[in-house]
Amino acid sequence: MKKTAFQIPLTTLALAAALGGASPAWAQVAGGTTIENVTVTAMTQLAMGWSVKKTLLGKTIYNDAGEKVGKVDDLIISPERDVSFVIVGAGGFIGIGRHDVAIPVTQIKNEAGKLVMAGATKDMIKAMPQFTYASDTAERDRFVANAEADIKAGKAKVAELEKKGSSAATDAKAKIDQQITTLQGDVKAAESKLAEMKKATAVRWKEFEASVGAATERVRKSIDSATD
Repeated sequence: MKKTAFQIPLTTLALAAALGGASPAWAQVAGGTTIENVTVTAMTQLAMGWSVKKTLLGKTIYNDAGEKVGKVDDLIISPERDVSFVIVGAGGFIGIGRHDVAIPVTQIKNEAGKLVMAGATKDMIKAMPQFTYASDTAERDRFVANAEADIKAGKAKVAELEKKGSSAATDAKAKIDQQITTLQGDVKAAESKLAEMKKATAVRWKEFEASVGAATERVRKSIDSATD
């Protein structure tokens, strides 16, 4: 989530208003980000408001029965620069894979330092539509393209080594054959990991990012160590 110097204090202020604090009057000058009409009282209210970093992000959310129902992963700010939703990662608490949901910030209260969503249940969280970022698909597409490029480079190196090995002396050929075997195994493993990721939904691709990245890294290392 991109933050500007204008958005950061306003985010904190909006949270203070939504969660029990009052907000001062703010005005944005057309074509700029100048903030006007900030009184001493307003600045005091801002200082007494919620810190996004210290009070919200990463904090566990409970229901009114004291059960954990999720963890705050992010905030979504509307175009009008009001905090509209908190993004709650609930998968680990409701017993399923990654399951992010968007909760209106007004539904979450601060009770003695604990974030509470009254009436929330695990079944209710499971039934909520899963939240995904608009940028997730583009990021996934770039990751897949890079992985496919590494695999393609690995296959090209195998073909090059096979051609070179066909006319090499016995000792050199044995070394080249070993490099071919290693590289082919790395390429096959990377293809398998990437295929698993592609079968997953766009939402779950991050679960496979590390394993695919490690597999393609091995392909690159095998290419680099192969005979030139």
